[in-house]
Amino acid sequence: MIQMKKMVAVLVAVTGLMAVGHKSQAQTKIGYISLQELIFAMPEYKKADTALNDYQNALAQNFDDMKREFNEQDSLLSSKDTAKYTKAQLELKRKNLGEMYIKLNGWQQQAQQLYQQKQQDLIKPIQEKAVNTIQTVAKENGYTYILSKEALFVSPAGEDLLPLVKKKLGLKP
Repeated sequence: MIQMKKMVAVLVAVTGLMAVGHKSQAQTKIGYISLQELIFAMPEYKKADTALNDYQNALAQNFDDMKREFNEQDSLLSSKDTAKYTKAQLELKRKNLGEMYIKLNGWQQQAQQLYQQKQQDLIKPIQEKAVNTIQTVAKENGYTYILSKEALFVSPAGEDLLPLVKKKLGLKP
């Protein structure tokens, strides 16, 4: 009789655990989204991309101007016109040319850093808006996990939230 009660208690406990496990599985809702695809679809990104292209062109123009100025100064110091300058003036001009050369050589790296900073300044608010909207849509639709589509090779079955998030942002699905 005691063994029968123990078996019934164990059976009830196992059934209860199975029900709880099944219930928790039913509550887990998994979705995925391509953040990159979402950001590229946003009108803010198109404006930022145009601004970045303009900025990159301005950096390139600045480099061309620096290079042209360097070449003009170099040509001047290599010409016969140097006879009209004093030794001190020539020394100063050569020193300035050397400084221009160093600045010109370092410009590529400096321009890259300036471009990356500008890119971060323009893209960060767009990315934050996209992430906040994803979180809102996930919460409104009962998703427990949202996975990045780009980061997964294999994933459990889930739903693509991109159409829902685009709808929330007022974009065409």
